[in-house]
Amino acid sequence: MSGIMDKFSLEGKVAWITGASYGLGLAYAQAFAEAGAKIVFNDINRELVDKGRKEYKKLGIEVYSAVCDVTNEKQVNAFVADVTKKVGPIDILVNNAGIIKRIPMTEMTLEQWNAVITTDLTGPFICSKAVIPSMIKNGGGKIINACSMMSELGRETVSAYASAKGGLKMLTRNIASEYGRYNIQCNGIGPGYIATPQTEPLRTKGKDGSLHPFDRLIRSKTPAGRWGEPGDLAGLALFLASPASDFVNGQVIYADGGLLSYIGGDPGEITE
Repeated sequence: MSGIMDKFSLEGKVAWITGASYGLGLAYAQAFAEAGAKIVFNDINRELVDKGRKEYKKLGIEVYSAVCDVTNEKQVNAFVADVTKKVGPIDILVNNAGIIKRIPMTEMTLEQWNAVITTDLTGPFICSKAVIPSMIKNGGGKIINACSMMSELGRETVSAYASAKGGLKMLTRNIASEYGRYNIQCNGIGPGYIATPQTEPLRTKGKDGSLHPFDRLIRSKTPAGRWGEPGDLAGLALFLASPASDFVNGQVIYADGGLLSYIGGDPGEITE
């Protein structure tokens, strides 16, 4: 009988993480590589792909990577075909690539709205559609979608992002509903506020050393009292990518330090 830790092994699996040049995608890839997976990633331009390759090299992780726009179905299909030929069929897909535009709804152009919806919702649809047939053929697979607390909550200036993430939550459930019979599990990760380059402006102290007002707000509303780190989500991603989660399907699991469970304290009490 195999031990429980064998349930978390990704030995021999091919894992594709979209937009994994840095941040959460890189953290997921590192965890998967340590568990034995072969890592594949794409990004939207050569500069980001090259940046990512340097980071993986520093970590001692061998990767296959290429420029591929997740919103372009032709590019995605070509990318998947090339990976299948050079690395092997994709067993694990993490739909990590995404963008956000913080603009009041009445000031947002239709072009800006469409850019967010296309990247954050249509992109995962295109990528999932590209890998599901081979997962069915090979007896199963794992799809992990980068959902968000904005799948559950609204906030000023993020109407497009929240709409896309709410849609992605339902796409997650629908993939599970349609393809669970083929041993395909599709789940979502809902990160709390994570310290990444994208959120750095919200954590920058003022010239007088005071915390950014939003930084104080997040700390006050999070029982853990801090922002998350990319590594805080790596274990959850590994669980959802591994055989340990074979009977978990259609779920969005929130790794938010307890934020969604807590009405919050007084932001004024947070000083450092």
